[in-house]
Amino acid sequence: MVALDRIDLRLLAVLQTEGRITNAELAERVNLSPSACLRRLQRLEADKVVTGYAAQIDPLAVGLGLQAFVRVQLVKHEADVIERFVERVSGWDEVVACHALTGDMDYLLHVYVADLADFSRFLLDHLLNAAGVADVNSSFVLRTVKRSPSLPLSRAENPSPPHNVAGNKR
Repeated sequence: MVALDRIDLRLLAVLQTEGRITNAELAERVNLSPSACLRRLQRLEADKVVTGYAAQIDPLAVGLGLQAFVRVQLVKHEADVIERFVERVSGWDEVVACHALTGDMDYLLHVYVADLADFSRFLLDHLLNAAGVADVNSSFVLRTVKRSPSLPLSRAENPSPPHNVAGNKR
């Protein structure tokens, strides 16, 4: 983990919401000179704290009207089965995120498709044909209440103390 001070966190907070801001505007917002701001930003990029810049696109505007979360259980938890599944998922454009989980399902896929027929095609042609898939459970998004690409940087400023799970005193 990279050590970040309050100025770094303010700089990151601005960039999360305004990725196209100029260096001069960013410097003014975080009360730095443009050269000092640029040096910090270059350090954050070099340290892989800032991993890229992207536009946020409205899914409906590009014909992606159906969003689903798909829970996947694998037949086995052997390295080769997992590797094959991860490799296949990585090649599916419909999957915008894939998370390995604890609990009764192994993976959670976040999927965007045009409509129910497109989802059916994705499910039948890709997911159910993937080697090692034992079970699939899908949930469709009816309405998005909150969608934010921003991380909760206020938590980075004041991290919670580690929890003592066993209740033992230190």
